[in-house]
Amino acid sequence: MATPESTGRRFRAYTIRHLDDLLKRAPLTEEQRLRTRAVASVLPFRTNTYVVDELIDWDNAVDDPMFRLVFPQEDMLPVEDVDHIAELLRNDASKQEVTAAANAVRFKLNPHPAGQIQLNIPKAGEDVVEGLQHKYKETVLFFPQQGQTCHAYCTYCFRWAQFVGIDDLKIANNDVEQLTGYVRRHPEVSSVLMTGGDPMIMGETVLRRYIEPLLSMDHVESVRIGSKALAYWPQRFVTDPDADATLRLFEEVVKSGRNLAFMAHFSHHKELESELVQEAVRRIRETGAIIRTQAPLIRTINDDAAQWAQMWRTQHKLGMIPYYMFVERDTGPQDYFSVPLVRAWEIFRDAFSQVSGLCRTVRGPSMSATPGKVAVDGVTEIHGEKVFALRMLQARDPDIVGRPFFAKYDENAVWVDDLKPAFADKFPFEA
Repeated sequence: MATPESTGRRFRAYTIRHLDDLLKRAPLTEEQRLRTRAVASVLPFRTNTYVVDELIDWDNAVDDPMFRLVFPQEDMLPVEDVDHIAELLRNDASKQEVTAAANAVRFKLNPHPAGQIQLNIPKAGEDVVEGLQHKYKETVLFFPQQGQTCHAYCTYCFRWAQFVGIDDLKIANNDVEQLTGYVRRHPEVSSVLMTGGDPMIMGETVLRRYIEPLLSMDHVESVRIGSKALAYWPQRFVTDPDADATLRLFEEVVKSGRNLAFMAHFSHHKELESELVQEAVRRIRETGAIIRTQAPLIRTINDDAAQWAQMWRTQHKLGMIPYYMFVERDTGPQDYFSVPLVRAWEIFRDAFSQVSGLCRTVRGPSMSATPGKVAVDGVTEIHGEKVFALRMLQARDPDIVGRPFFAKYDENAVWVDDLKPAFADKFPFEA
């Protein structure tokens, strides 16, 4: 296991320029490496020394879930698209030609699911701020410009379009006054979520610029930070130059009488095993911050009930609170990663049954869809008809939160758009 002493070195990022050399560590042919580079020309690739040296089993890379979590695979995209871009790379095509081919593929992959980009388009008479989303009454999401990257990218990331260099697909803002002004004008907002990218890619001084003004607003009860830094760069909270200053900022939020919710993304138990991660968790919790854990259910990476049960038990043991199991969103390489909803429910149910009540704070499987978060509560039979039992955990329309509803059973459905209403003409969120 990695220890703070062995992994306290300076952060070093690897990008597509380093991809071929990194892939030589794995038992791949030259053609396989070329086709992987073709996929990485479409989907963003970034990793770092900690992930490469501590998390991946290079001797067994092809079957290693952590390798697939970070390194693109040739079958993540349609074979004809991979063939085309691989041929361009093989023939030393210009950067412009490769980028044009990659962009053509990207726009076929639903780069902004659930109306994400539309939430940032100003409409007449509406109080809209670029880089800010107010999807639910109580919660505002803010995308700091300086946080629009990560310590490493997940191949399943539903926000992959933020990282491919297309300005029209980016959601970001670096104007603190616009953020604070919006929150002041909206007293119904009790929680502000810093997201990205990864806000923890920012140094303490920049992070403080966004968070500190929120502490003067009485109606703001919690500050949330969505981050995968604990899994991908735990040094951020232990050995980085501003680790201590960052934790003091967390402590100031808590001492102000607010909840500091650190929304940690852990996709696999391997990410929880190092002493460095556990020390980082301990230090964050000492500030009074609450760490809640979440991840999507991803085929080939964590589509196993025992894996989830092990994660939840370890997270609970370390003082974290299991929070969400998500369904992989309808974007990017969804066909590669998606799990049918009935299988997702079975995995959740089986994992849920293996843990104590203290771990059963977790909710899911949940789809973060356009109308809100739709939970699959189970499969049942009503009047002889097999149906999905569903529930809105969160919704743009508060009146439908918590109300059960039903969909016709479909063993192949992987997203809410694949479902049809049962016992009704439409779903509760449909006009």
